[in-house]
Amino acid sequence: MEHPHVIVLFGATGDLARRKLLPGLMRLHEAGLLRDAMIVGTSLDEIDAEGFLKVAREACEEFGKGTMTDKRWEPFAAMLSYIPISLGAKKLAELVREQEKKLAAPGKVVHRLHYLSVPPKAALDVIRELDDAGLVERARIIMEKPFGTDLASAKVLNAAVHQVFDEEQVFRIDHFLGKEAAQNILAFRFANGLFEPIWNRNFIDHIQIDVPETLGLEGRTAFYESTGAYRDMVVTHLMQILAFVAMEPPTSLAPGPISDEKNKVFRSIRPLDPANVVRGQYTGYRGKDEVAEDSDTETFIALKVIIDNWRWAGVPFFLRTGKKMAEGTRIISIAFKEPPLTMFPAGSNAGTQGPDHLTFDLADQSKMSLSFYGKRPGTGMKLEKLSMQFSTSETSSAVGVLEAYERLIYDAMRGDHTLFTTAEGIETLWEISQPLLDNPPPVRLYAPGSWGPNAIHQLIAPNAWRLPFERSWREAPKGR
Repeated sequence: MEHPHVIVLFGATGDLARRKLLPGLMRLHEAGLLRDAMIVGTSLDEIDAEGFLKVAREACEEFGKGTMTDKRWEPFAAMLSYIPISLGAKKLAELVREQEKKLAAPGKVVHRLHYLSVPPKAALDVIRELDDAGLVERARIIMEKPFGTDLASAKVLNAAVHQVFDEEQVFRIDHFLGKEAAQNILAFRFANGLFEPIWNRNFIDHIQIDVPETLGLEGRTAFYESTGAYRDMVVTHLMQILAFVAMEPPTSLAPGPISDEKNKVFRSIRPLDPANVVRGQYTGYRGKDEVAEDSDTETFIALKVIIDNWRWAGVPFFLRTGKKMAEGTRIISIAFKEPPLTMFPAGSNAGTQGPDHLTFDLADQSKMSLSFYGKRPGTGMKLEKLSMQFSTSETSSAVGVLEAYERLIYDAMRGDHTLFTTAEGIETLWEISQPLLDNPPPVRLYAPGSWGPNAIHQLIAPNAWRLPFERSWREAPKGR
Protein backbone atom coordinates (compact mmCIF):
# COMPACT_ATOMS: atom_id res chain seq x y z
CA MET A 1 0.00 0.00 0.00
CA GLU A 2 1.39 3.36 -1.04
CA HIS A 3 -0.87 5.26 1.37
CA PRO A 4 -2.51 4.51 4.73
CA HIS A 5 -6.23 3.79 4.45
CA VAL A 6 -9.37 4.10 6.52
CA ILE A 7 -11.84 1.53 5.20
CA VAL A 8 -15.50 2.33 5.93
CA LEU A 9 -17.58 -0.83 5.65
CA PHE A 10 -21.29 -0.09 5.20
CA GLY A 11 -23.44 -3.12 6.00
CA ALA A 12 -20.67 -4.38 8.29
CA THR A 13 -22.89 -6.90 10.09
CA GLY A 14 -24.59 -8.24 6.94
CA ASP A 15 -24.18 -11.61 5.26
CA LEU A 16 -21.61 -10.54 2.64
CA ALA A 17 -19.48 -8.80 5.27
CA ARG A 18 -19.57 -11.85 7.52
CA ARG A 19 -18.86 -14.42 4.79
CA LYS A 20 -16.35 -12.57 2.63
CA LEU A 21 -15.37 -9.03 3.58
CA LEU A 22 -14.30 -9.31 7.21
CA PRO A 23 -12.43 -12.63 6.73
CA GLY A 24 -10.95 -11.19 3.52
CA LEU A 25 -9.71 -8.04 5.24
CA MET A 26 -8.12 -10.15 7.95
CA ARG A 27 -6.40 -12.29 5.31
CA LEU A 28 -5.05 -9.16 3.59
CA HIS A 29 -3.75 -7.91 6.95
CA GLU A 30 -2.01 -11.20 7.70
CA ALA A 31 -0.52 -11.28 4.19
CA GLY A 32 1.11 -7.90 4.83
CA LEU A 33 -1.09 -6.14 2.26
CA LEU A 34 -3.19 -4.19 4.77
CA ARG A 35 -0.85 -2.77 7.38
CA ASP A 36 -1.35 0.99 7.68
CA ALA A 37 -5.13 0.79 7.86
CA MET A 38 -8.12 1.15 10.16
CA ILE A 39 -11.57 -0.33 9.52
CA VAL A 40 -14.77 1.47 10.51
CA GLY A 41 -17.87 -0.70 10.47
CA THR A 42 -21.35 0.76 10.26
CA SER A 43 -24.81 -0.78 9.80
CA LEU A 44 -28.41 -0.67 10.99
CA ASP A 45 -27.61 -2.88 14.00
CA GLU A 46 -27.65 -0.92 17.26
CA ILE A 47 -24.55 -2.47 18.78
CA ASP A 48 -21.42 -0.98 20.32
CA ALA A 49 -17.77 -1.51 19.39
CA GLU A 50 -17.48 -4.59 21.60
CA GLY A 51 -20.56 -6.09 19.97
CA PHE A 52 -19.06 -5.55 16.54
CA LEU A 53 -15.77 -7.15 17.60
CA LYS A 54 -17.76 -10.22 18.63
CA VAL A 55 -19.56 -10.32 15.27
CA ALA A 56 -16.31 -9.88 13.37
CA ARG A 57 -14.44 -12.57 15.28
CA GLU A 58 -17.27 -15.07 14.83
CA ALA A 59 -17.27 -14.29 11.09
CA CYS A 60 -13.50 -14.80 10.79
CA GLU A 61 -13.68 -18.02 12.82
CA GLU A 62 -16.52 -19.47 10.71
CA PHE A 63 -15.55 -18.30 7.22
CA GLY A 64 -11.82 -17.53 7.48
CA LYS A 65 -8.91 -19.91 7.12
CA GLY A 66 -7.00 -21.56 9.92
CA THR A 67 -7.56 -21.76 13.66
CA MET A 68 -8.37 -18.53 15.46
CA THR A 69 -6.42 -17.77 18.62
CA ASP A 70 -6.36 -14.64 20.78
CA LYS A 71 -2.79 -13.97 19.67
CA ARG A 72 -3.80 -14.15 16.02
CA TRP A 73 -7.01 -12.13 16.49
CA GLU A 74 -5.72 -9.20 18.52
CA PRO A 75 -3.67 -7.39 15.80
CA PHE A 76 -6.65 -7.38 13.45
CA ALA A 77 -9.12 -6.49 16.22
CA ALA A 78 -7.04 -3.39 16.98
CA MET A 79 -7.93 -2.09 13.52
CA LEU A 80 -11.71 -2.34 14.03
CA SER A 81 -14.20 0.24 15.25
CA TYR A 82 -17.97 0.61 14.83
CA ILE A 83 -20.77 3.16 14.76
CA PRO A 84 -24.50 2.56 14.12
CA ILE A 85 -25.77 4.27 10.99
CA SER A 86 -28.59 5.80 13.06
CA LEU A 87 -26.17 8.24 14.70
CA GLY A 88 -25.89 10.10 11.39
CA ALA A 89 -23.28 11.41 8.97
CA LYS A 90 -21.65 13.84 11.40
CA LYS A 91 -20.82 11.15 13.97
CA LEU A 92 -19.53 8.84 11.23
CA ALA A 93 -17.24 11.59 9.95
CA GLU A 94 -15.93 12.21 13.48
CA LEU A 95 -15.03 8.53 13.92
CA VAL A 96 -13.37 8.32 10.48
CA ARG A 97 -11.23 11.40 11.19
CA GLU A 98 -10.36 10.03 14.63
CA GLN A 99 -9.06 6.86 12.94
CA GLU A 100 -7.20 8.93 10.33
CA LYS A 101 -5.26 10.71 13.08
CA LYS A 102 -3.95 7.34 14.27
CA LEU A 103 -2.49 6.74 10.79
CA ALA A 104 -1.10 10.23 10.23
CA ALA A 105 2.63 10.38 9.49
CA PRO A 106 4.96 12.87 7.78
CA GLY A 107 4.81 12.53 4.00
CA LYS A 108 1.78 10.21 4.14
CA VAL A 109 -1.73 11.06 2.94
CA VAL A 110 -4.49 8.97 4.49
CA HIS A 111 -6.91 7.69 1.85
CA ARG A 112 -10.45 6.42 2.32
CA LEU A 113 -12.12 3.34 0.87
CA HIS A 114 -15.90 3.10 1.25
CA TYR A 115 -17.34 -0.38 0.68
CA LEU A 116 -21.12 -0.31 0.11
CA SER A 117 -22.23 -3.78 1.17
CA VAL A 118 -25.85 -2.63 1.13
CA PRO A 119 -28.98 -3.35 -0.96
CA PRO A 120 -29.07 -1.43 -4.27
CA LYS A 121 -31.93 0.77 -3.07
CA ALA A 122 -29.81 1.95 -0.14
CA ALA A 123 -26.70 2.77 -2.19
CA LEU A 124 -27.74 6.32 -3.12
CA ASP A 125 -28.64 7.12 0.50
CA VAL A 126 -25.14 6.05 1.55
CA ILE A 127 -23.56 8.16 -1.20
CA ARG A 128 -25.53 11.20 -0.06
CA GLU A 129 -24.47 10.51 3.53
CA LEU A 130 -20.82 10.40 2.49
CA ASP A 131 -21.27 13.72 0.72
CA ASP A 132 -22.95 15.26 3.77
CA ALA A 133 -20.18 13.92 6.00
CA GLY A 134 -17.43 15.41 3.84
CA LEU A 135 -15.89 11.97 3.25
CA VAL A 136 -15.60 12.15 -0.55
CA GLU A 137 -12.17 13.76 -0.75
CA ARG A 138 -9.25 11.29 -1.04
CA ALA A 139 -11.81 8.51 -1.28
CA ARG A 140 -12.69 5.57 -3.49
CA ILE A 141 -15.99 3.71 -3.36
CA ILE A 142 -16.78 0.04 -4.05
CA MET A 143 -20.35 -0.64 -5.19
CA GLU A 144 -22.06 -4.02 -5.26
CA LYS A 145 -24.29 -5.22 -8.10
CA PRO A 146 -26.85 -4.94 -9.57
CA PHE A 147 -26.10 -1.59 -11.21
CA GLY A 148 -29.66 -0.66 -12.07
CA THR A 149 -32.38 -2.92 -13.46
CA ASP A 150 -32.54 -1.53 -17.01
CA LEU A 151 -30.93 1.21 -19.11
CA ALA A 152 -33.02 4.04 -17.65
CA SER A 153 -32.34 3.11 -14.02
CA ALA A 154 -28.63 2.51 -14.73
CA LYS A 155 -28.32 6.00 -16.21
CA VAL A 156 -30.12 7.53 -13.22
CA LEU A 157 -27.86 5.60 -10.81
CA ASN A 158 -24.65 6.54 -12.62
CA ALA A 159 -25.70 10.19 -12.87
CA ALA A 160 -26.46 10.29 -9.14
CA VAL A 161 -23.13 8.66 -8.29
CA HIS A 162 -21.27 11.09 -10.56
CA GLN A 163 -22.81 14.06 -8.77
CA VAL A 164 -20.71 13.07 -5.76
CA PHE A 165 -17.84 10.91 -7.05
CA ASP A 166 -15.77 11.10 -10.23
CA GLU A 167 -15.78 7.94 -12.33
CA GLU A 168 -12.11 7.35 -11.39
CA GLN A 169 -13.22 7.04 -7.75
CA VAL A 170 -15.92 4.42 -8.46
CA PHE A 171 -15.24 0.67 -8.41
CA ARG A 172 -18.22 -1.48 -9.49
CA ILE A 173 -17.35 -4.91 -8.19
CA ASP A 174 -17.86 -8.24 -9.94
CA HIS A 175 -16.26 -10.97 -7.85
CA PHE A 176 -16.14 -13.33 -10.87
CA LEU A 177 -13.44 -11.14 -12.42
CA GLY A 178 -11.45 -11.28 -9.19
CA LYS A 179 -10.99 -15.02 -9.49
CA GLU A 180 -7.57 -16.32 -10.40
CA ALA A 181 -9.10 -18.41 -13.19
CA ALA A 182 -10.76 -15.42 -14.86
CA GLN A 183 -7.48 -13.53 -15.03
CA ASN A 184 -5.76 -16.66 -16.29
CA ILE A 185 -7.89 -16.36 -19.44
CA LEU A 186 -5.94 -13.21 -20.35
CA ALA A 187 -2.60 -14.88 -19.70
CA PHE A 188 -3.58 -18.04 -21.56
CA ARG A 189 -4.86 -16.17 -24.61
CA PHE A 190 -2.28 -13.47 -25.05
CA ALA A 191 0.94 -15.09 -23.80
CA ASN A 192 0.79 -18.29 -25.87
CA GLY A 193 1.52 -18.48 -29.58
CA LEU A 194 -0.21 -21.86 -29.67
CA PHE A 195 -3.68 -20.50 -28.91
CA GLU A 196 -4.01 -16.80 -29.81
CA PRO A 197 -3.72 -17.46 -33.60
CA ILE A 198 -6.69 -19.86 -33.47
CA TRP A 199 -8.85 -17.75 -31.14
CA ASN A 200 -11.34 -16.70 -33.83
CA ARG A 201 -14.21 -17.70 -36.13
CA ASN A 202 -11.94 -19.72 -38.42
CA PHE A 203 -11.17 -22.32 -35.75
CA ILE A 204 -13.80 -21.99 -33.01
CA ASP A 205 -17.30 -23.36 -33.54
CA HIS A 206 -19.08 -22.07 -30.42
CA ILE A 207 -18.42 -21.09 -26.79
CA GLN A 208 -20.32 -21.91 -23.60
CA ILE A 209 -20.26 -20.04 -20.28
CA ASP A 210 -22.11 -22.17 -17.76
CA VAL A 211 -22.72 -21.24 -14.10
CA PRO A 212 -25.29 -23.59 -12.52
CA GLU A 213 -25.88 -23.35 -8.76
CA THR A 214 -27.31 -25.95 -6.38
CA LEU A 215 -28.52 -23.36 -3.85
CA GLY A 216 -32.12 -22.16 -3.87
CA LEU A 217 -33.47 -18.75 -2.94
CA GLU A 218 -34.53 -19.32 0.65
CA GLY A 219 -34.40 -15.94 2.38
CA ARG A 220 -33.69 -14.07 -0.87
CA THR A 221 -37.05 -14.31 -2.65
CA ALA A 222 -37.93 -10.63 -2.13
CA PHE A 223 -34.65 -9.61 -3.76
CA TYR A 224 -35.09 -12.07 -6.61
CA GLU A 225 -38.64 -10.99 -7.35
CA SER A 226 -37.25 -7.57 -8.29
CA THR A 227 -34.29 -8.92 -10.29
CA GLY A 228 -34.43 -12.52 -11.55
CA ALA A 229 -31.56 -14.59 -12.89
CA TYR A 230 -30.83 -12.36 -15.90
CA ARG A 231 -30.35 -9.14 -13.93
CA ASP A 232 -28.67 -10.91 -11.02
CA MET A 233 -26.20 -13.08 -12.92
CA VAL A 234 -25.96 -12.43 -16.65
CA VAL A 235 -25.44 -8.66 -16.88
CA THR A 236 -23.15 -8.48 -13.88
CA HIS A 237 -21.20 -11.75 -14.13
CA LEU A 238 -21.52 -13.85 -17.28
CA MET A 239 -21.27 -10.94 -19.72
CA GLN A 240 -18.12 -9.74 -17.96
CA ILE A 241 -16.54 -13.18 -18.38
CA LEU A 242 -17.67 -13.21 -22.02
CA ALA A 243 -15.76 -9.95 -22.55
CA PHE A 244 -12.53 -11.50 -21.25
CA VAL A 245 -12.98 -14.43 -23.64
CA ALA A 246 -13.92 -12.33 -26.67
CA MET A 247 -11.91 -9.11 -26.36
CA GLU A 248 -9.19 -8.05 -28.78
CA PRO A 249 -5.61 -7.84 -27.48
CA PRO A 250 -5.29 -4.65 -25.40
CA THR A 251 -2.33 -2.36 -26.01
CA SER A 252 -1.24 -3.17 -22.44
CA LEU A 253 -2.64 -4.82 -19.33
CA ALA A 254 -3.29 -1.42 -17.77
CA PRO A 255 -6.88 -0.67 -16.62
CA GLY A 256 -7.69 1.78 -19.44
CA PRO A 257 -6.82 -0.44 -22.41
CA ILE A 258 -8.55 -3.49 -20.90
CA SER A 259 -11.73 -1.51 -20.19
CA ASP A 260 -11.63 -0.13 -23.74
CA GLU A 261 -11.48 -3.63 -25.26
CA LYS A 262 -14.22 -4.98 -22.99
CA ASN A 263 -16.50 -2.10 -23.92
CA LYS A 264 -15.84 -2.76 -27.64
CA VAL A 265 -17.12 -6.30 -27.10
CA PHE A 266 -20.26 -5.02 -25.38
CA ARG A 267 -20.91 -2.57 -28.24
CA SER A 268 -20.53 -5.44 -30.74
CA ILE A 269 -23.15 -7.67 -29.11
CA ARG A 270 -26.33 -7.88 -31.15
CA PRO A 271 -29.45 -6.78 -29.17
CA LEU A 272 -30.77 -9.89 -27.42
CA ASP A 273 -33.51 -11.69 -29.32
CA PRO A 274 -36.15 -13.15 -26.95
CA ALA A 275 -36.46 -16.09 -29.38
CA ASN A 276 -32.88 -17.03 -28.40
CA VAL A 277 -33.64 -17.09 -24.68
CA VAL A 278 -35.01 -19.80 -22.40
CA ARG A 279 -36.30 -18.65 -19.02
CA GLY A 280 -37.06 -21.17 -16.27
CA GLN A 281 -38.34 -21.35 -12.73
CA TYR A 282 -37.78 -24.27 -10.38
CA THR A 283 -40.82 -26.10 -9.10
CA GLY A 284 -41.67 -24.92 -5.60
CA TYR A 285 -40.47 -21.34 -6.02
CA ARG A 286 -44.00 -19.96 -6.27
CA GLY A 287 -46.10 -19.68 -3.13
CA LYS A 288 -43.15 -18.94 -0.87
CA ASP A 289 -43.04 -15.81 1.28
CA GLU A 290 -43.14 -12.70 -0.91
CA VAL A 291 -43.65 -14.74 -4.12
CA ALA A 292 -46.98 -14.62 -5.95
CA GLU A 293 -48.68 -17.82 -7.10
CA ASP A 294 -48.37 -16.62 -10.70
CA SER A 295 -44.82 -15.20 -10.41
CA ASP A 296 -43.06 -14.91 -13.77
CA THR A 297 -39.61 -14.35 -12.22
CA GLU A 298 -36.92 -16.56 -13.72
CA THR A 299 -34.64 -18.56 -11.44
CA PHE A 300 -32.90 -19.96 -14.55
CA ILE A 301 -31.88 -18.49 -17.88
CA ALA A 302 -30.07 -19.73 -20.97
CA LEU A 303 -29.42 -17.54 -23.99
CA LYS A 304 -27.56 -17.31 -27.26
CA VAL A 305 -25.40 -14.21 -27.67
CA ILE A 306 -24.18 -13.05 -31.09
CA ILE A 307 -21.13 -10.80 -31.40
CA ASP A 308 -21.12 -8.88 -34.66
CA ASN A 309 -17.45 -8.21 -35.23
CA TRP A 310 -14.67 -9.51 -37.46
CA ARG A 311 -13.24 -12.02 -34.98
CA TRP A 312 -16.50 -13.66 -33.88
CA ALA A 313 -18.89 -13.41 -36.84
CA GLY A 314 -20.95 -16.61 -36.95
CA VAL A 315 -19.69 -17.97 -33.58
CA PRO A 316 -22.55 -18.22 -31.05
CA PHE A 317 -21.91 -17.78 -27.33
CA PHE A 318 -24.25 -19.82 -25.12
CA LEU A 319 -24.76 -18.63 -21.54
CA ARG A 320 -26.59 -20.58 -18.83
CA THR A 321 -27.17 -20.06 -15.10
CA GLY A 322 -29.80 -21.07 -12.60
CA LYS A 323 -30.67 -21.98 -9.04
CA LYS A 324 -31.34 -25.46 -7.60
CA MET A 325 -29.59 -27.20 -10.47
CA ALA A 326 -27.85 -30.58 -10.62
CA GLU A 327 -24.35 -29.27 -9.86
CA GLY A 328 -22.71 -26.09 -8.68
CA THR A 329 -19.82 -25.18 -10.96
CA ARG A 330 -18.47 -22.43 -13.20
CA ILE A 331 -16.98 -23.32 -16.57
CA ILE A 332 -16.05 -21.75 -19.89
CA SER A 333 -15.94 -24.25 -22.73
CA ILE A 334 -14.40 -23.46 -26.13
CA ALA A 335 -15.56 -25.89 -28.85
CA PHE A 336 -13.22 -26.08 -31.84
CA LYS A 337 -14.33 -26.80 -35.39
CA GLU A 338 -13.91 -30.40 -36.46
CA PRO A 339 -11.66 -31.35 -39.38
CA PRO A 340 -12.89 -33.54 -42.28
CA LEU A 341 -13.14 -37.11 -40.97
CA THR A 342 -13.82 -39.03 -44.18
CA MET A 343 -10.40 -40.72 -44.07
CA PHE A 344 -11.32 -42.63 -40.89
CA PRO A 345 -13.08 -45.98 -41.37
CA ALA A 346 -16.57 -46.77 -40.14
CA GLY A 347 -16.51 -47.85 -36.51
CA SER A 348 -13.40 -45.80 -35.69
CA ASN A 349 -15.41 -43.50 -33.34
CA ALA A 350 -14.04 -40.42 -35.15
CA GLY A 351 -16.33 -37.48 -34.39
CA THR A 352 -18.73 -39.52 -32.24
CA GLN A 353 -17.84 -37.78 -28.97
CA GLY A 354 -18.18 -34.21 -30.14
CA PRO A 355 -15.56 -31.60 -31.03
CA ASP A 356 -12.31 -30.90 -29.21
CA HIS A 357 -12.84 -28.60 -26.23
CA LEU A 358 -10.72 -26.25 -24.19
CA THR A 359 -12.35 -25.89 -20.78
CA PHE A 360 -11.67 -23.38 -18.00
CA ASP A 361 -13.01 -24.13 -14.52
CA LEU A 362 -13.57 -20.83 -12.71
CA ALA A 363 -13.41 -22.35 -9.23
CA ASP A 364 -11.08 -20.69 -6.72
CA GLN A 365 -8.42 -23.26 -7.61
CA SER A 366 -8.50 -22.71 -11.36
CA LYS A 367 -8.30 -25.71 -13.68
CA MET A 368 -7.99 -26.13 -17.44
CA SER A 369 -8.59 -29.11 -19.68
CA LEU A 370 -7.95 -29.71 -23.38
CA SER A 371 -9.81 -32.68 -24.87
CA PHE A 372 -8.85 -34.33 -28.16
CA TYR A 373 -9.11 -37.61 -30.08
CA GLY A 374 -6.30 -40.14 -29.87
CA LYS A 375 -5.81 -43.69 -31.05
CA ARG A 376 -6.74 -46.40 -28.61
CA PRO A 377 -3.79 -48.81 -28.13
CA GLY A 378 -4.20 -52.05 -30.04
CA THR A 379 -4.91 -53.24 -33.54
CA GLY A 380 -6.97 -51.19 -35.97
CA MET A 381 -7.82 -47.47 -35.99
CA LYS A 382 -10.09 -47.04 -32.97
CA LEU A 383 -10.26 -43.52 -31.50
CA GLU A 384 -11.15 -42.33 -28.01
CA LYS A 385 -11.45 -38.94 -26.34
CA LEU A 386 -8.43 -38.03 -24.22
CA SER A 387 -7.61 -34.92 -22.21
CA MET A 388 -4.71 -32.91 -20.80
CA GLN A 389 -5.47 -31.16 -17.53
CA PHE A 390 -3.86 -28.57 -15.30
CA SER A 391 -4.77 -27.19 -11.87
CA THR A 392 -3.16 -24.33 -9.96
CA SER A 393 -3.47 -26.51 -6.84
CA GLU A 394 -0.58 -28.54 -8.28
CA THR A 395 1.80 -25.56 -8.32
CA SER A 396 4.04 -24.44 -5.48
CA SER A 397 2.58 -20.92 -5.53
CA ALA A 398 -1.05 -22.02 -5.01
CA VAL A 399 -0.95 -21.29 -1.27
CA GLY A 400 -0.47 -17.56 -1.91
CA VAL A 401 -3.57 -17.09 -4.09
CA LEU A 402 -5.94 -14.37 -2.90
CA GLU A 403 -9.66 -15.02 -3.06
CA ALA A 404 -11.77 -12.82 -5.35
CA TYR A 405 -12.98 -10.25 -2.79
CA GLU A 406 -9.53 -10.01 -1.20
CA ARG A 407 -7.90 -9.25 -4.55
CA LEU A 408 -10.55 -6.72 -5.56
CA ILE A 409 -10.43 -4.81 -2.27
CA TYR A 410 -6.64 -4.64 -2.57
CA ASP A 411 -6.89 -3.44 -6.20
CA ALA A 412 -9.40 -0.74 -5.23
CA MET A 413 -7.07 0.57 -2.52
CA ARG A 414 -4.33 0.83 -5.15
CA GLY A 415 -6.68 2.53 -7.62
CA ASP A 416 -6.43 -0.34 -10.16
CA HIS A 417 -9.63 -0.50 -12.28
CA THR A 418 -8.52 -3.48 -14.38
CA LEU A 419 -11.00 -5.98 -12.90
CA PHE A 420 -13.88 -3.56 -12.37
CA THR A 421 -16.71 -2.52 -14.68
CA THR A 422 -17.31 0.98 -16.04
CA ALA A 423 -20.42 3.14 -16.29
CA GLU A 424 -20.21 2.94 -20.10
CA GLY A 425 -19.95 -0.85 -20.06
CA ILE A 426 -22.92 -1.29 -17.74
CA GLU A 427 -25.12 1.07 -19.75
CA THR A 428 -24.19 -0.65 -23.02
CA LEU A 429 -25.17 -4.04 -21.59
CA TRP A 430 -28.53 -2.72 -20.44
CA GLU A 431 -29.06 -1.21 -23.89
CA ILE A 432 -28.55 -4.53 -25.71
CA SER A 433 -30.74 -6.22 -23.04
CA GLN A 434 -33.77 -4.02 -23.68
CA PRO A 435 -35.53 -6.26 -26.26
CA LEU A 436 -35.44 -9.13 -23.76
CA LEU A 437 -36.59 -6.97 -20.86
CA ASP A 438 -39.45 -5.56 -22.97
CA ASN A 439 -40.65 -8.92 -24.25
CA PRO A 440 -39.40 -11.79 -22.06
CA PRO A 441 -40.47 -15.31 -23.06
CA PRO A 442 -42.65 -17.08 -20.47
CA VAL A 443 -40.91 -19.06 -17.76
CA ARG A 444 -40.85 -22.85 -18.07
CA LEU A 445 -40.87 -25.00 -14.95
CA TYR A 446 -37.94 -27.30 -14.21
CA ALA A 447 -37.36 -29.83 -11.47
CA PRO A 448 -34.92 -28.95 -8.68
CA GLY A 449 -31.73 -30.92 -9.20
CA SER A 450 -32.04 -30.92 -13.01
CA TRP A 451 -30.17 -28.99 -15.70
CA GLY A 452 -33.06 -26.65 -16.50
CA PRO A 453 -36.08 -26.76 -18.86
CA ASN A 454 -35.90 -29.17 -21.82
CA ALA A 455 -36.06 -26.23 -24.25
CA ILE A 456 -32.36 -25.55 -23.61
CA HIS A 457 -31.50 -28.43 -25.96
CA GLN A 458 -33.35 -26.81 -28.87
CA LEU A 459 -31.56 -23.53 -28.08
CA ILE A 460 -28.09 -25.01 -28.54
CA ALA A 461 -28.89 -27.58 -31.27
CA PRO A 462 -27.18 -29.07 -33.25
CA ASN A 463 -24.58 -28.75 -30.49
CA ALA A 464 -24.88 -30.02 -26.92
CA TRP A 465 -24.27 -28.58 -23.46
CA ARG A 466 -20.94 -29.59 -21.92
CA LEU A 467 -22.43 -30.09 -18.48
CA PRO A 468 -22.76 -32.67 -17.13
CA PHE A 469 -19.21 -33.66 -18.07
CA GLU A 470 -18.58 -36.98 -19.76
CA ARG A 471 -15.42 -37.33 -17.66
CA SER A 472 -14.27 -36.12 -14.25
CA TRP A 473 -11.41 -33.82 -13.43
CA ARG A 474 -8.19 -35.59 -12.62
CA GLU A 475 -7.47 -35.73 -8.90
CA ALA A 476 -4.43 -33.77 -7.68
CA PRO A 477 -1.46 -35.89 -6.58
CA LYS A 478 -1.40 -36.75 -2.87
CA GLY A 479 0.49 -34.28 -0.72
CA ARG A 480 -0.52 -31.29 -2.81
